[in-house]
Amino acid sequence: METPKSLGYRMPAEWEKHEATWAVFPHNENTWPGDDGKRFQRVQESYAEMIAHVSSGEKVQLLVQNDKIKNIVEKLIFHHPSAKKENIIFHKIPTMDSWMRDSGPTFVVNRKEKKLAMVHWIFNAWGMKYEEEGLFKDTIIPKKMNEILKIRSFEPGIVMEGGSIEVNGRDTVLVTEQCQLNKNRNPNLTKEQIEKFLRDYLNVEKVVWLGEGIEGDDTDGHIDDLVRFVNENTVLCCMPDREDEFNYPIMEENKKRLIKVGLKVVDLPMPGHLVIEGRRIPASYANFYISNAAVVVPIFNVPNDKKALDIIQKFFPDRKVVGIYATDTVFGFGTWHCLTQQQPTV
Repeated sequence: METPKSLGYRMPAEWEKHEATWAVFPHNENTWPGDDGKRFQRVQESYAEMIAHVSSGEKVQLLVQNDKIKNIVEKLIFHHPSAKKENIIFHKIPTMDSWMRDSGPTFVVNRKEKKLAMVHWIFNAWGMKYEEEGLFKDTIIPKKMNEILKIRSFEPGIVMEGGSIEVNGRDTVLVTEQCQLNKNRNPNLTKEQIEKFLRDYLNVEKVVWLGEGIEGDDTDGHIDDLVRFVNENTVLCCMPDREDEFNYPIMEENKKRLIKVGLKVVDLPMPGHLVIEGRRIPASYANFYISNAAVVVPIFNVPNDKKALDIIQKFFPDRKVVGIYATDTVFGFGTWHCLTQQQPTV
């Protein structure tokens, strides 16, 4: 069977040049309930700010639910000083929710032949956690996108989310045991079989297994809340300030595994113990998104915001690092990386 690897495709690193960013403007108020609708409004405003910064350096292929949402987008984004109106392209494609990183495809490229393709994984809404809400129906999003792109689509036939994989664009992918080996994803696959899928469809050689994810994460330990590559050999690894913090032993173990495989590890602080309406939320600076012109970072109006922004800026001196308030957004269990998907240039 032909796979991306057998045909010379690979998944590029996120910092490699993009043709576009794909995203879905927030429209499902049930994802961000409470505060008499004001939380949802603030989420849309923050999201619009994120899209404005991304549009300053690349196209944004923006899926909108209907004309009402499109009108909201135009009012929120087009006045922003960083927004490039001509780079924002609307597609009226109904979706259940906005988590493009997980429900959307993974793009792969063959730069020798200048070809773009996509990997259409199965999306089952993080182990069918939201079956009643029907969020698993967003597994059709890649097909809808490909009606526009008309590129080759590889379908491995397994459950995989974009937020659960992190590549250096060369030879390595980072994953967690908590997510990839969870019986609510691919119960019939062994660890070795999952590794083979990752090698064949991302074109990597090394699969680095970390352990668990952070507290409050409903995705069962997505890597993009824990560790991110900033170059081929260096990762930013979340580390709480206090050893008595719940996430400390989890991240200490993950850090040890990263060092063991020879990666350079730089500590990235965490926002701290954030609780909203009695619920621990998975707030993490690691959920940043690297676009052509800007790196958009979730911030939470806490002391570690500046420290995290300064660390990330050191690794992207040619891009503007922008902190965007994300406390309301992370109430829905994700922020800027979860809400975007890069389409690389070929």
